[in-house]
Amino acid sequence: MARPRHKNPTPSELEILQIIWENGPCTVRDVMNILKSTKSRAYTSVMSLMNVMAEKGMLKAKPEGRAFIYSASISQDKTQSQMLKDILNRVFDGSASSLVSHLLNQAEPDGQELKEIHKTITEFARKKGEK
Repeated sequence: MARPRHKNPTPSELEILQIIWENGPCTVRDVMNILKSTKSRAYTSVMSLMNVMAEKGMLKAKPEGRAFIYSASISQDKTQSQMLKDILNRVFDGSASSLVSHLLNQAEPDGQELKEIHKTITEFARKKGEK
């Protein structure tokens, strides 16, 4: 029985999306060359994965000569929001305070990051109060 498709990108798909978000539209060869710095993959493996991602609607493929140029169909912000919402609901039963507590314990932010987090929370609370 085939594994059901999840709406969120797999780790390999996310790696490719991040490359395209950072570098703009890319060919399979472009992605492969960027991936070489972290891990070596066969051209056909990268091409197959990118074709599957296009079928899933994560990438758009535009023919250019003998190759295809792939661009992201989904924004980085929207993908991050969807993935975080999924984790919030599946792992933390919708509890933002539990998610934040675990996040702080895992990330161990320094003083500057804590100030930025506090500033974000304060601004969020202020905006909530205005509504």
